[in-house]
Amino acid sequence: MIKTFLLIVAPIRTWEQIFRAQRGVGFILATFLLPMILISCAVEGYGLWRWGKWQGELPHLVRFTPAEAVVFEGMQAVVLLILVFVNAGLLKSTSGTFQGRQTFTQGFRTIAYGMGPLFLLRCLNAFKEVSPWISWVLGILLTLSVLYHGIPKIMDPDPAHAFGLYVVTCLLVFFTTGIVQLLVALCLAGEFPKLMTLISDLAARLPF
Repeated sequence: MIKTFLLIVAPIRTWEQIFRAQRGVGFILATFLLPMILISCAVEGYGLWRWGKWQGELPHLVRFTPAEAVVFEGMQAVVLLILVFVNAGLLKSTSGTFQGRQTFTQGFRTIAYGMGPLFLLRCLNAFKEVSPWISWVLGILLTLSVLYHGIPKIMDPDPAHAFGLYVVTCLLVFFTTGIVQLLVALCLAGEFPKLMTLISDLAARLPF
């Protein structure tokens, strides 16, 4: 989480530190990405249990049970993790169209750290008054700002292609995270009753 704050307030220096460290996928996954996702899911899950979310055409407050919050956030954690790997692969593939020889590790390093602000701002979803779209908009804006410095530093594209790679990556991250956010927002609004029934059924099998 500290690394995410540093990327927001001092992106150039922090990306330089990340570049020099040359950490692999496993290290980043264990020490940064998983903790960030789990913390944001835990905070949001607490809010779903403690304060709930407004649902229905005639808005009414729906509170999740602790087990339902765990199942819902567990599903989200898996989706967010997949999202990072997908975008890392897309970044690696996209860099190839710009005559680059970047590796998947470089793409993963860029996306995992770059999406840190998006995961951090998800904590706002804990409050019932805050729309999931507010946290996403704030998070994606900070993410795109952070990636502006991260892509040229970590991916090291040809200078003539650096901005093009940045623009394409921003579009990919924007649309992939936007689609996931749309599904989550609709789910929290009660638009997927069958999914909520499935979550309740899975939660009933948990020992709490």
